[in-house]
Amino acid sequence: MSASTRTVLAPMPDAPNREDLDATWKYLEMGVSKIMTNLQDGMDMKTYMGVYTAVHNFCTSQKAISSTQAALMGSQHRGAHLLGEDLYQNLIKYLTTYLTELVTASKTHADEALLTFYIREWNRYTTAAKYINHLFRYLNRHWVKREMDEGKKNIYDVYTLHLVQWRVTLFSEVHEKVMDAVLKMVEKQRNGETIEHGQIKSIVLSFVSLGLDEADPTKSTLDVYRYNFEKPFLAATKSFYEAESKQFVAENSIVEYMKKAAVRLDEEEERVNVYLHSDIRSPLMKQCNASLIADHIGILRDEFQVLLDNDRYDDMERMYKLLQRIPEGLEPLRSKFEAHVRKAGLAAVSKVALDAEKLEPKVYIDALLEIHTQYQGLVKTAFADEPEFTRSLDNACREFVNRNQICKSGSNKSPELLAKYADAVLRKGTNGSEESDLENTLNQIMTIFKYIEDKDVFQKFYARMLARRLIHTSSSSDDAETSMISKLKEQCGYEYTNKLQRMFQDMQISKDLNTGYKEFEAQMLADSGSHEKPIDASYAILGTGFWPLNAPNTDFTPPAEVSRAYEKFHTYYDQKHSGRKLTWLWQFCKGEVKANYCKSQKTPYTFQVSTYQMAILMLFNENDKNTYDDIVKATQLQGEVLDPALAIFLKAKVFTMSPEGDKPGPGKTFNLNYDFKNKKLRINLNIAVKSEQKQEVEDTHKTIEEDRKLLMQSAIVRIMKARKKMKHTVLVSECINQIRTRFVPKVPDIKKCIDILLEKEYLERLDDDELGYLA
Repeated sequence: MSASTRTVLAPMPDAPNREDLDATWKYLEMGVSKIMTNLQDGMDMKTYMGVYTAVHNFCTSQKAISSTQAALMGSQHRGAHLLGEDLYQNLIKYLTTYLTELVTASKTHADEALLTFYIREWNRYTTAAKYINHLFRYLNRHWVKREMDEGKKNIYDVYTLHLVQWRVTLFSEVHEKVMDAVLKMVEKQRNGETIEHGQIKSIVLSFVSLGLDEADPTKSTLDVYRYNFEKPFLAATKSFYEAESKQFVAENSIVEYMKKAAVRLDEEEERVNVYLHSDIRSPLMKQCNASLIADHIGILRDEFQVLLDNDRYDDMERMYKLLQRIPEGLEPLRSKFEAHVRKAGLAAVSKVALDAEKLEPKVYIDALLEIHTQYQGLVKTAFADEPEFTRSLDNACREFVNRNQICKSGSNKSPELLAKYADAVLRKGTNGSEESDLENTLNQIMTIFKYIEDKDVFQKFYARMLARRLIHTSSSSDDAETSMISKLKEQCGYEYTNKLQRMFQDMQISKDLNTGYKEFEAQMLADSGSHEKPIDASYAILGTGFWPLNAPNTDFTPPAEVSRAYEKFHTYYDQKHSGRKLTWLWQFCKGEVKANYCKSQKTPYTFQVSTYQMAILMLFNENDKNTYDDIVKATQLQGEVLDPALAIFLKAKVFTMSPEGDKPGPGKTFNLNYDFKNKKLRINLNIAVKSEQKQEVEDTHKTIEEDRKLLMQSAIVRIMKARKKMKHTVLVSECINQIRTRFVPKVPDIKKCIDILLEKEYLERLDDDELGYLA
């Protein structure tokens, strides 16, 4: 009988007498053969029931056992047991013969024909096995179950027995040739040919089905599949891609190779989805990653700098996706990326840093933002926003923001310029931005702020500029001011913005105070019956501990009109808050005066002036000319304040000076210019003087240094109070860690602070370079 061709069997005879065991087996063998070879013709119910009954009869018959055997068995069941074993062994012999003939038949096939043969016979065999298993249910339920319960080895239900025999008899002989045929088909597909991948899928399922757990026959394993399919498949994959990639790299560019590798990896993923077992996915991709990527990782990494230099975003994305498959594959790329961004940032600053003193804050901040935006886009586009690449970007930005040509020798220029840029954005008249644009700009400011190491420097400059905006009501938007403070608070905490928020509270309290004062003033005039028109003035009461403002640096006698106005306010304020002392910050006061003296001007000009300038102008109500000494005597202003104020009047041609010269000073006389002309009716003469601005910057830096000393000392005391004893070096390190969110302290400065605390007897020196805390 050839298993590869259809065999025509004689019709089944009638079921034999149950007492004739040899005849019964022959009858069963005919039934099994009919199922194994001609199942497609079907089986009539009579035959089906005949075979089923014969199995039952065979297992339960007692006639073939001698009385001696029966006595030895001890019961009738052992007779049934022996006959069940006999039937089981006969079935094994039949399957062995059947499969041996299949092995012989398989030798006439090769390659795809062998696969076709194997799959056809496997499907026929396993389908028949299901039917035979059903017919032999009585054997399974009784003899097989009892044997398995007693722990007998190599006993299986009838269906599993079919699989075991296939594996032992046929599979062991043909699996290597079958696998060779599979690998040839896969290689054809890898080379671009179309194959019948359904055949490979069937082979995979067959190999998987043959995995039986020797310890527990009711369970299955993937051992057969892994050893006989997965292992040779991975070896063939390695061989194929090592050869192909080596040749492709030799003949093509690295970029083209990356495209090729990406395609190959996608193909292998698809191969798993279409016809391979999911268990192979991980080892297969690991092997592909090794052959296609890891083996060429050196030349891939070398190419990265070229791609960076030429902004090849798509190719960098392709490289990222390849190298992320390899453990530590991206690490050198991150280092190169960080160095590249730092270099680009330093170059951008160098372009705008030709004159550091005249550098516009906007130009500087825009240069920093441009680099950050460019490479943040690269991280997002090419590197999938990967946290490690983001960290490399942050490290690079932190470097070029804090240490560049503008910030030479550890200067604090970056936070200062950022604060000035923020001031320009938030001041009236400096931009015509929409609210959404303004919010976007504030976010950009915070982007650079995140990288600033000396955040205390930004805070000090920002606070001074915010104070000016609030005092002079020059903020473009209260919402924008509030938004900016919220962003700073979110980044640095409540303590960082506490004083800024208190400044806003003071301004609100001052508004309410001014409303009350207006009512008080109106009542005073009504009570006195006076028709005098008071000066239209408003006052801001600013808490000394919250506002970064210094007392005036010059004596000053205000004009009589101003004196009367502020004395009335004094009276009102003393009634509201007895015992509080008001210090008038004349240098921040300003006002408007009308110029009614110009011959050619029917509508009077309005001069916007500081209070110091107002005091000078009011002198010219009495005299058309005043000497320098007259002005000094009347106003008490010192030269460093008076001279710049007079210079502005001369430049605007409000005054003329005699004798003419470069600068105002003693011996000069100032005349009111009756021929004054200007295109504008409102003229701003309250212009910041560069020398004053420079002095303010110096004062701010002095304040920063003093605050830093106090901050370091308080941190040292706080640490030592908690720890009682510490090594000197450990204390320095701990102090740096606590303060670095505000600024990065220098070790020599910390040591000086430790010395100060030793002198003040907060600390004491102990043995072995230890310091102790003195309560």
